[in-house]
Amino acid sequence: MDALKRIPHCHFVFSIPKILRRYFIYDRKLLADLSRSAWESLKVFLREAVPQNDPIPSAVIAMPTFGDFLGYNPHAHVLVTDGCFYSNKGMFRVAPPMELKKLEAIFQHKVIRMLLSKGKITEEMIRMLSTWKHSGFHVFCGNRISPKDDTVMENLARYIIRVSFSQERMLYLDQEGKVVYAAKDGKSVKVFPTMEWLAPMSSHIPNRGEQMVRYYGYYNNVSRRKRQKEGNDDFIPCILEPQGDEKTFRRNWARLIQKIYEVDPLVCPECKGSMRVIRSIEDPSVIRAILQHLGIWLVRSRPPPKIHAPPVCLHNTGRRAAPYIVDDVSQLPINDDHLYRDPDKIQV
Repeated sequence: MDALKRIPHCHFVFSIPKILRRYFIYDRKLLADLSRSAWESLKVFLREAVPQNDPIPSAVIAMPTFGDFLGYNPHAHVLVTDGCFYSNKGMFRVAPPMELKKLEAIFQHKVIRMLLSKGKITEEMIRMLSTWKHSGFHVFCGNRISPKDDTVMENLARYIIRVSFSQERMLYLDQEGKVVYAAKDGKSVKVFPTMEWLAPMSSHIPNRGEQMVRYYGYYNNVSRRKRQKEGNDDFIPCILEPQGDEKTFRRNWARLIQKIYEVDPLVCPECKGSMRVIRSIEDPSVIRAILQHLGIWLVRSRPPPKIHAPPVCLHNTGRRAAPYIVDDVSQLPINDDHLYRDPDKIQV
């Protein structure tokens, strides 16, 4: 973390749905692509927020793969500059607050497009994901970290690069051949047979030479070496307040969509002519009335389930067995065994 400058930073966490996590177990190279997807999503927003010539955002991204009780949960912890550098003198312009829902949508698009290009998922799975009310993608943003908050920055850096498990919360029962592991909040514990404890633990071990922390933008190694060679790396950045307010930044949504989805939302789909924004409508009742009039309200909603009795099987004795209800719309099966199966051998 010595590369960080004394400027405002923010802490982001990018998460993906459970159904996609299994692909990262057997192909850890995807973690680098996941890190790049988070970085590219943030870079688009930050560059649009700072109207300078060639603004340079910066980030340090750690890629932990563990959740509570060593569950496999690849996600990105991002320590990003709350704005962009510009000019060769290290000037820094602070960015206005981001809209997390738009940032989440961009991140979701980039991850899905990445997994599709790698042949990990199919168009059919993408259509299934688009029908979910909650996509499973999530972006968290903490409070702005002041340049003077050295303690906060140090604690955060220690947190995002911590190890996958805590030895203080682990108890090995030698006679029983079991491991007792306590939750982070200390309110619950889980007992693992020894081999079942080693299996999830080994899944978090990086490959030889694998980088778990990456530097981007102004903080990457190439930029740092160039500044050191020119003698500019020791400059104390001059911090400037953001230009414009949050509402002005929101009006840039059209350019963001055009950059990410490669389509211009201000081009009429009928005549291909140029449109302009007349008014921003935020009242939910007005939005619903307009969409109902156009016949596209709830167009992506999941159809109601068919009403029928659950399938019932009969034993040879003629007694009715317990009903077995098929849940084919859940993100995960009833158990987590599929997380340790080869995804290339799973029918999706």
